[in-house]
Amino acid sequence: MPANASRTRKLAALGAVLALVVALVAIGVAVGKAVEGDRDTAAGGEPETAASTRPEEDPAQQKMFDDLARRTSRRTAGDPLAVGKKDAPVVLVEYADYQCSFCGRFSRETQPELIKKYVDAGTLRIEFRNFTVFGADSERAARASWAAGRQGKFWQLHDTLYAKTRKGAALAEDKLVELAEESGVPDLDKFRSDLKSADAGRALKKDQDEGYRLGVQSTPSFLINGRPVAGAQPTEVFAQAIEDAAARAGKGGAGAGK
Repeated sequence: MPANASRTRKLAALGAVLALVVALVAIGVAVGKAVEGDRDTAAGGEPETAASTRPEEDPAQQKMFDDLARRTSRRTAGDPLAVGKKDAPVVLVEYADYQCSFCGRFSRETQPELIKKYVDAGTLRIEFRNFTVFGADSERAARASWAAGRQGKFWQLHDTLYAKTRKGAALAEDKLVELAEESGVPDLDKFRSDLKSADAGRALKKDQDEGYRLGVQSTPSFLINGRPVAGAQPTEVFAQAIEDAAARAGKGGAGAGK
């Protein structure tokens, strides 16, 4: 191969990498504006929208979102922290903390509607990521949810944890065992062991590292086929984003042909 051609290919490859880095940084800035609790709310007490979920006409930008979707949507068969078909055209990835009040709002108010309308219809898959931002109590709760998933009860404990805002001592190990029992986890000794296991730590670190690479700074943060949505937005915001993503996937975007 001529030297000039080799240099040209190397420069082109470098340019592609830099373009992806720029895209990820831009997405990270948007995702990182997600709000939690009462700290970064809008004047009316509601989370601020950090990124538009309407269709974009820029093909280069769409390609970047599609690439991000492929990198973050695991689509693992039998994943206990996911609900919906593995090959659903739209994947919603949520980064959340169990002490996050807006995460609880999404879980109680929005997610059931999305499951009923889109997951049950085969359009949507939801993948949960434990992104702990409030210290040891959050990490213990995240470990507990993962441990419940080892016995097929992740979503049951997830919903119990988010049934009301729980913080601090409410997430002590004995309290989590009680909540696991309430959620139908059959083997509580195994639950305790799994909660404290190295495997639980590795699973949490994998989710945490993924979020940090994206620029996630607070919870809840979401990606819908690679497009960021920040905070517990009204249900109609998620519905519109899902329908837009499904339309794009039908035209060959992220999720098509999987």
